[in-house]
Formats: sequence, structure tokens, C-alpha cells
Amino acid sequence: MRKSMLLLVVLSTMMLGACSFLDGASQSVDYVNQATAHINKLSTFAEQAPQLIKDAATNPETKQELENQLLALKTQIEQFNLKSVPAFAKDLHQQVVDKNKILLDEINQVIENGHLVLDKMQNSQILTTINDITGLINRISNLGA
Repeated sequence: MRKSMLLLVVLSTMMLGACSFLDGASQSVDYVNQATAHINKLSTFAEQAPQLIKDAATNPETKQELENQLLALKTQIEQFNLKSVPAFAKDLHQQVVDKNKILLDEINQVIENGHLVLDKMQNSQILTTINDITGLINRISNLGA
């Protein structure tokens, strides 16, 4: 009876350890997927923005679309910065958050009273900052490897 009880305790401990390992792996994969999605959204915006900026100068609907995209990006960035992060990714996440904060400041500079100021957008560093952030994609991808 004593051996059975000891065996049960050992097996239970091993299973709990395995569950903890699997949970950690799941968190890692989740974070890598979320960070990759975040950077992909920024990258897509950076690809589309030059043409949108050009067209927005003559088309109020395109200007509104650009404004909406910037406001959506702002919300997405704020949400990403608050994500729960596995311990192994904290340093890299902090780098993304630091760059995100710069990007938020730049977005706030081109939005006045809730509306896009196109001249400020044309002279902003938003696309350069996004390129800096997208440069981290390889490091994030390696977290999942």
C-alpha cells in the first residue's frame, strides 16, 4: 500500500511538471504569434501608407481612411504593450514596447483634435519607426524555434 501511494505521488508530480512545461510552451507560442501578428499589421500599414498619404492630399475619403487606420493602429499598439509576456521574452518585448511608445508619440503628433493633419503625417517619422519595429521580426520568430 505504501509503495502504491509513493508511486501515485511520484506520477502525479511528474504529470504536474509536464503540464507546467506544456503550459510554458503554449504561452511561448501564443506570444510569438501575437507579436508576429502585431508586427505584420504594422508592416502592412507601412506598405500601404505612402500611397494613402499621396492620395489623401486630393481625396477626403482616402484621408479619412488613413486617419481611421492610424487610430486603429494606436489602439492595437496600446493593447499590445499591455500583453502578458513569458519570462524568456521580456527583454525583447520591452524593446518592442519602447519602439511602440515612440510610434504612439509620432501618431499623436499627426492627430490633432481626433483628426489627421496631413502635412504633419507627410513629415513624420512614422514609417521609419515602423521599419525599426519590423526589424525585430527575426528575433521574435526565433523565440518560437
